[in-house]
This record gives sequence, C-alpha cells and structure tokens, in this order.
Amino acid sequence: MKIEGSIALVTGANRGLGAAFARGLLAAGASKVYAAARDPASVSLPGVVPVRLDVTQPEQIAALARELGEVTLLVNNAGIAEFRSLLDPNALDALHRQFETNAVGPLRLVQAFAPILAGNGGGAVINVLSVLSWLTMPGSGGYSASKAAGWALGNALRQELKAQDTELLAVHSAVIDTDMGRGAPGEKIAPEDLVQQAIAALQAGQPELLADPTTHHVHAGLVAQPRVYIGASS
Repeated sequence: MKIEGSIALVTGANRGLGAAFARGLLAAGASKVYAAARDPASVSLPGVVPVRLDVTQPEQIAALARELGEVTLLVNNAGIAEFRSLLDPNALDALHRQFETNAVGPLRLVQAFAPILAGNGGGAVINVLSVLSWLTMPGSGGYSASKAAGWALGNALRQELKAQDTELLAVHSAVIDTDMGRGAPGEKIAPEDLVQQAIAALQAGQPELLADPTTHHVHAGLVAQPRVYIGASS
C-alpha cells in the first residue's frame, strides 16, 4: 500500500508511538491523519485531526466508523501494560483490561472499518504487537497473553481481509523508547525508527515486521532447543 495520499486513523495517537505514527505518516505523504485518543484535547501534533476514541467502548468505535468513511489505513496502536504475577489476587481484573484494550479493541476496530477500507479500494491495517507476543518474563503473563491473542487474531484477519484486497501488517518490537518503556532495562528502539520501518514494510507489502535484533532473536527461538517460550531451566 502507498502511504502518499492515504487517509489514516491512528489509535492512541496523543503520545509515544501513536504520535510518532501520526508524524511519520504525514511526513510520508498521507493526505490526512485522524489522531484518536480518549481525550482529543491531549492531541497537540500540528496537521492531524483529533478524534475521541476509547478502544474498549464499542459504541465509540461504531460512531467513529460512521464519521470517518474516507479512511484507507487503520493503525491499531493503542495499548496498555500491567505487569504483575498471574497469582496476584487482582490478576484477572488486569488480564481483562489488557485483553479488552490490546486484543478485543483492535478486533472491533477492524470489524468496523473493514467495509470502509473495502469501499475505498482495500487499504491496510497495521497492528502494533510486541516481542512479548511470543515470550513471557516475570510479571508479563497477562500482557503477553493479550498480545499473543492480538497476534493470533491478526493472522486470522489477514486471511479474511485478503478477499477484499486489504493488507494487514503485524509490527513486533522489544522495548520502545517511550513513557511506557521508560523503566524497562536494555536497549530501546526509537519510536521514529519503528515507524519508518513499519511504513517501509507496509509499502513493500510485507505481512510482518520484526523491528530489532531482540525480536529477531526471540522469533528464531520459537523453533530452537530449548524453546524460547519455555523459559530458563531451573
């Protein structure tokens, strides 16, 4: 898909990676970028059109789809992370919140905008996932499960969307240098770098992007011995 002349909707676009996607799409020639956030007043990027969206609210998704019939690119970026033990008494509540935001919300958005994308020639969807789609670390069980679900749903949607000429790009990375990743150890990828890679991958028609060496290593470990997702042996 060509970015030049496209009309994009980016969720979670008020800061971090979402704001970087909005900036990057404008720089790549998108004719309009709708920047979605729970509070549109929190979107301060010049050149975008702020819109209200909480991805956990189906009625807001439906209303936005009725308004934005010109969209040709949907960027499912909004996400949350709550790191805690799965044995924590509040783990199920945290799991529910992460699934609603990281897996169910993006699915609802694709369902709502698929007819719009089809009517506008096919277009594309970008799903922002994570290296933790394939790996868990201490405390990441709920987040990893939500991203793994998002990955599986995206793989299924890619096959279904093919019939209407809509592409789906899954973006996986390790820690991104944003507020969400600020306290995490290790090297971090700049959000601008990730966006540039995602735009290039989309324009090349790729189905999946592994954005950094850590993600490549973990992905390769899915078929290694021992499997990377088993974790360290005691």
